Amino acid sequence: MFKEKLRKRMKELRPSGRLEMLSLMLLVGTTAALAQNAAGDYTAGTTALGTVTTEIAKYVPYVVKLCYAIAGVVAIVGAISVYIKMNNEEQDVKKSIMMIVGACIFLVAAAQALPLFFGITS
Repeated sequence: MFKEKLRKRMKELRPSGRLEMLSLMLLVGTTAALAQNAAGDYTAGTTALGTVTTEIAKYVPYVVKLCYAIAGVVAIVGAISVYIKMNNEEQDVKKSIMMIVGACIFLVAAAQALPLFFGITS
């Protein structure tokens, strides 16, 4: 008898979509409530970010020196390339010089800005 009443009641709710909406609201509401309760404690994330910051700060001087070394290699290879182009009397020598100088300036500027980005003063 109870099953019959329940089945009849479910059929009444089904065509209107109330049951689907009710179950969706219960699911979303419960999930949102659980998410709000778990998101209150940020100490683990703050500690991890602090650790990562100090570990990255240890590598910044090496990356700065690496940028200077790459700029030196680019300058030497570029000078050789420009010399070869000048000896072959090619037309785009000025363009090559400007590109090489621009690359070197960028690498040196990046090496200078990297410690400032991480807040490291030498």
